[in-house]
Amino acid sequence: MYKKNFYFISIVTALFYFSSCQNGEDSSPHGLSLDEATQSRIIKESPVLSPEESIAAMQPEQGFEVKLVASEPFIVTPVALTFDGKGRIWALEMTSYMPDTAGRGENIPDGKIVILEDKDGDGIMDSRKVFLDSLVLPRALCFIEDGLLFAEPPNLWFVEIHDDRPGKKTLVDSTYTVGGNVEHQPNGLLRAMDNWIYNAKSAKRYRKKGNRWLIERTHFRGQWGISQDDFGRLYYNNNSQNLIGDYFLPGLGADNADQRVVSGFNVDVVKDNRVYPIRPTPGVNRGYMEAVLDDKSRLVHFTAACGPLVYRGGLFPAEYAENVFVAEPSANLIKRNLIEEKGYITVGRQAYESREFLASIDERFRPVSLYDGPDGAMYVVDMYRGIIQHRTYLTDYLKSEIVKRSLSNPLNCGRIYKIVPRGKSARPVVMPQSPIELVNLLQYDNGWVRDRAQQLLVDGKYTTIAPDLRRIMHESNDAVTITHIIWTLEGLGVLQYEDLVPLFKHPDWRLRAEAITAASSVINKVNYRQFAEAMKQMLVSNDTLTAPYLAFQLAAIRPFSETVADDLWMDIVRKYPDNIYVADALISNLEKREKAFFKKVQAVEADTSLAIIKRFEKTLEDITKNEYKKNTELLTKKFPQGARVYENICKTCHGNDGNGIASLAPPLNQSSWVTGDKKKLIAIVLYGLVGPVTVNGKLYQNPEISGEMPGLASNDEYNEEDIAQVLSFIRKNWSNNASVITKDDVMKVRKQWNGKRHAFTEAELNAW
Repeated sequence: MYKKNFYFISIVTALFYFSSCQNGEDSSPHGLSLDEATQSRIIKESPVLSPEESIAAMQPEQGFEVKLVASEPFIVTPVALTFDGKGRIWALEMTSYMPDTAGRGENIPDGKIVILEDKDGDGIMDSRKVFLDSLVLPRALCFIEDGLLFAEPPNLWFVEIHDDRPGKKTLVDSTYTVGGNVEHQPNGLLRAMDNWIYNAKSAKRYRKKGNRWLIERTHFRGQWGISQDDFGRLYYNNNSQNLIGDYFLPGLGADNADQRVVSGFNVDVVKDNRVYPIRPTPGVNRGYMEAVLDDKSRLVHFTAACGPLVYRGGLFPAEYAENVFVAEPSANLIKRNLIEEKGYITVGRQAYESREFLASIDERFRPVSLYDGPDGAMYVVDMYRGIIQHRTYLTDYLKSEIVKRSLSNPLNCGRIYKIVPRGKSARPVVMPQSPIELVNLLQYDNGWVRDRAQQLLVDGKYTTIAPDLRRIMHESNDAVTITHIIWTLEGLGVLQYEDLVPLFKHPDWRLRAEAITAASSVINKVNYRQFAEAMKQMLVSNDTLTAPYLAFQLAAIRPFSETVADDLWMDIVRKYPDNIYVADALISNLEKREKAFFKKVQAVEADTSLAIIKRFEKTLEDITKNEYKKNTELLTKKFPQGARVYENICKTCHGNDGNGIASLAPPLNQSSWVTGDKKKLIAIVLYGLVGPVTVNGKLYQNPEISGEMPGLASNDEYNEEDIAQVLSFIRKNWSNNASVITKDDVMKVRKQWNGKRHAFTEAELNAW
């Protein structure tokens, strides 16, 4: 309905487009060419704007413009999308998410996967086709082979595609999202360069092999959204942290379930979490707290960071390549971050001070996911709605803000935009059918195109093009192209050890790292000694940049010779005893053998301050904690409601073992806050806790944990009995053994603090 008048309106809104105050001096909305009365009305009343009006209310970086791709009625409440080889958009509609502040009707099966197409070629979607309907809160999707992988909690499904219609449906994982509320469930389904599918808010990865689905343990990553760079390293975040990422390739270092932290994974890449909205943002969950909003009622730090995107589209100016963009729907903006490599370490910073890549004065503009497109543009998924905070943590303060500006309705909006350099045409690449043409696209300047070409070659099982791949690999000087070829050969099952040998001495250390990592797919009883010898030569040559990769990949040799692997293990220890990344990589190979190898290290290294000693001590300490696990099954029977609450709310941040999750929350296991004064523990769960917080002598603060644990006092879903049971459950679980908490205990604390609006600080609790 909007498309009909788009060209007329775009002429009008061109008058609204800002002379761009993005000069670093003024982040106010006055740079918009909307008249002051219109700006004031939009800010004060938060009205529902048409897509064109909403675009006019945006302030993008100078030299860029925002274009409409799709809007209601073609798309409603979108949360994720992907593109097929024809350039069509397949989008997920999470229609029943938070219909009102109580979340009534959230489980109605009205979610959909829709196919959007631009049939007249003007850039605006004009065709909508429903592929699947009757879904409950669908949240992620990706193409693989002849079908679509999609998540509908708690399940992960694979459905075949026949002429845009669903065919046979296969259950891949019945526990994909077991536990956690809507804000804290796995998502992403990123089909990464190494041919595995990774997720945010998850420690699982997936791969289709013939008719079988492989599921493996990997590092736990992020909260909503996940992206990769040109070499396959992953980036993600949580709601209060701008950007988190991995220094090393994603398939490494997750072999030891007892090793809680592996250095180089889940790293706080951009430590600056400041945001710069161009409108007052009182409608955030903790807006009543000191320092959450500034003196202009604007959000100060991220509270809903999500949808990170490593831009690899090739359409933006060169300085934007592999910048990482982050969406903040609570502040109606998109952040730009610059990433710098220092060896295998990556460090980042915000691109600007006091301004953003894109910001809006439209409160209902809710960017939740960002994507590279087949045309090189950056695509923005906008839920376009008032309520984005889930009911589990919705405060009375935010409920009041929602009522003030009538943000509950409407529920039938949604937009997809794309951001492009001003005046630059963006034409989608239609993926060819010819295998050799797909091979040539591995050299294309658009990362989406390269990724899709690799996937189509692997899905098509085009093994006959292996000679062409090898020819390009030998002729090319481009590290990105060679990386894609390595993993395309690996995905086809035709990668050979001989393909990798020349790369072990390549001048670009990143290709040496890729080759070491890919070698685990081809090492066998015939060539493992050759690989071990190549590793030894790299060690002797002081190749410090690949040292952690050598340590990680000892696991590939051990099945064929423990002696060879263990000798190399000790060689690496002697060479790099004080490198924390090498130390953790070495320990990642030692599940159930840590104590024996620690003795070996102590025999050759007397300095107790060395990284290898310290990291062993930390791992052994974590193992000891887990040796005292209680019979959780028995506790679940004793406190069934408590076990349910823990599964749905607490586990997603504190872990199944109660030992906390990096960048999210501190441990509950052996925590004095849990086993100590029960009144304080009840108060924390009812009203929340703002960090930093000391747990058993250790100070936890950002970025090691999220800044705040929200309380449940305003949540109508959980009553005093539920809270009493979950607290009894954690006070008796793992190595904890404290008294139970009763419903009356909870009621007394609630009565004592009735009307409290602010979360507790550690100082307040200690004073109490």
